[in-house]
Amino acid sequence: MSTQAPVKRYTAPQIQARKGDTPIVSLTAYTAPMAAMVDKHAEVILVGDSLGMVVHGLPSTIGVTLEMMILHGQAVMRGSERAMVVIDMPFGSYEESPGQAFRNAARIMAETGAGAVKLEGGARMAETIRFLTERGIPVMGHVGLTPQATNTMGGFKTQGRDESDWPAHIADAQAVADAGAFSIVVEGVMEALAERITEAVPVPTIGIGASNRCDGQILVLDDMLGLSGRVPRFVRKFGDLGPRTDAAIAAYAEAVRDRSFPGDGQVYR
Repeated sequence: MSTQAPVKRYTAPQIQARKGDTPIVSLTAYTAPMAAMVDKHAEVILVGDSLGMVVHGLPSTIGVTLEMMILHGQAVMRGSERAMVVIDMPFGSYEESPGQAFRNAARIMAETGAGAVKLEGGARMAETIRFLTERGIPVMGHVGLTPQATNTMGGFKTQGRDESDWPAHIADAQAVADAGAFSIVVEGVMEALAERITEAVPVPTIGIGASNRCDGQILVLDDMLGLSGRVPRFVRKFGDLGPRTDAAIAAYAEAVRDRSFPGDGQVYR
């Protein structure tokens, strides 16, 4: 009797080895059905803390809990089989100390089976990233615009408009890479700065609103599909499912009200 070999997921070393090679395809997913669709096309699935706004209707990512991330991480792992699943560490779960970060990251990894965690911050988080990676937890970094810090950054503002700020952003990325991160999300920075960051670090950069100068790209799936309301200017909609979904729901409601649904062949007799 023959058995089919299990599908192997992408690993942190494999993603890291893609530096300067074919661009890395990444998307967010929060549920098993969407993860199954994304899994066919992406090397990385990010269970982003954006789920707080996309799924739970929160005003920002600040209210997202560790339990929420684990619950959605488990669903995405069940729905996927080849992509590397990376799970965001939510606000307040890692900033206090490397020890706090390790305890919570270890819980995420153990309870979901994910391949890595992601945390925001540059040089200030280098010690924590090193602490995690030295203890067997792969880390994806995140520099530039960091949504969890928008209260101190003055909102969602493009970073690097002033060239005098570039050295600090580049130094942040270098510190994260030197600490052991296998890749770095670069969010909301000017194109020229994204290119400089990508050239300055030995690990892949994955851009979101940071131009095609990065080693890969990521978008919030619901934004990309046109299922969100207001989306950032940098998002290109590859689908417009919002209006189509609304029309389908309206058609269903009308069919129920005029008693044309269920009809013949749609009910048991």
